[in-house]
Formats: sequence, structure tokens, C-alpha cells
Amino acid sequence: MWNDTTMYVQSPAKTSAVLDWLEVLSGAGLVLFILGHSLFVASVLFGAATFDGLAGFFESTGLAQVGGPLIGSVFLLHFILAARKIPFRTEQQKTLWAHARLMRHEDTWLWLVQAITGMLILFMGSIHMWIILNDLPITATKSVALAHSGLWLWFYLVFLFCVAMHVASGIYRAGVKWGYIRRDNRAKAKKALYILAGALVFLDLVSLIRFYFLSV
Repeated sequence: MWNDTTMYVQSPAKTSAVLDWLEVLSGAGLVLFILGHSLFVASVLFGAATFDGLAGFFESTGLAQVGGPLIGSVFLLHFILAARKIPFRTEQQKTLWAHARLMRHEDTWLWLVQAITGMLILFMGSIHMWIILNDLPITATKSVALAHSGLWLWFYLVFLFCVAMHVASGIYRAGVKWGYIRRDNRAKAKKALYILAGALVFLDLVSLIRFYFLSV
């Protein structure tokens, strides 16, 4: 009887730990994808032919057709796992904002940044993937057309900032939770992640500007 009770009490904790690890692993996979995606897009800095060549490789090998839906599935899984901790009720949100303003704790604000940008990325990322995967093949010409569309230009400007902030805050909070970022190295970790976010924004912004002024 005692053993049955013990197993029943421990089960939720074990389940929560497994879900937390799945959240971290899916997030790590998405971070690697984002970094690779940014490098791929930045290939346009070497010309339209380079960009088109890489895009053609991804499509000829099926990576675009298979990888796109796969990444979308991982992204949805990651959001569902993270949403367990997001307060969706109005009274919960009011309490959270009140505590954040009262405590003025940077880590609390970083959690809010992570949660808000995560929801924005889910919405905007779904739109981005739908547009790209339903208009294959990927070409520099199509990207230039999007860059010259006023609405889409602003869309991607907001999107790239959200992605950079979410990546940095997500890595930081995961590092703190699992003990890799401690009080003695927290300042250095924050500085490194701010640099990472800035580098990611810079790379994506330069690529977007290159598309805007590219002649194809």
C-alpha cells in the first residue's frame, strides 16, 4: 500500500521532468535550425546565384519538403510544452505583470520576453512557413519581391527581432534552470547571450537589406 502511494506521488514529478527535458531538447533543436537558417539566408550576401544554388540543393534532396513540416511539428511541440507555464487567464496575467513591476527583477522580465516573443513567433512563423512551402521553389527573386512589399518588410523586421530575443532569453532561462548558469557566471552569460542576440539580428538585418537592394 505504501509503495503504491509512493509511486503515485512521484509520477507527476517524473512526468514534469520528462516534459521539461523535451522542452529543452526541442528548443535546442530549434535554436540550431534558426542559426542554420540565418546562415542560409545570409548566403545572399554572396549573390543571388549562391542563394539559389543552396535553395536548389535543399529542394533537390527533399530537405525543404520534408524538413519544413518536420521543423513545424517540433516548433508546435515546443510551444505546447512551454505553454504549460504561461498564464492565459486575465487575472493570472494581471498578477504576473503586477509582480514584475513590483519586484523589478530582470529574470522575471526575461521570462515575460520569452513568453510574449514565443507566442508571436508561433503566429508569425506559421505564416512564414506557409508562404514559403506553398510557393516552392525558393528563389532570390521571390525573396526580393517580399522585401519590396511594405507589409512583408515590416513583418520580417518584427519577426527577426522576436526570434533573436526569444533565442537569447530561452537559452539563458534553460541554463539557469539546469544549473549551467549560476550566480558566479550569470553576468558573463547574460553578456554572451546579448551578443548572440545582437549578432543574430545584425546578420538577419543585413541579409534583409541585401534582398531589398538586390538586382535579379
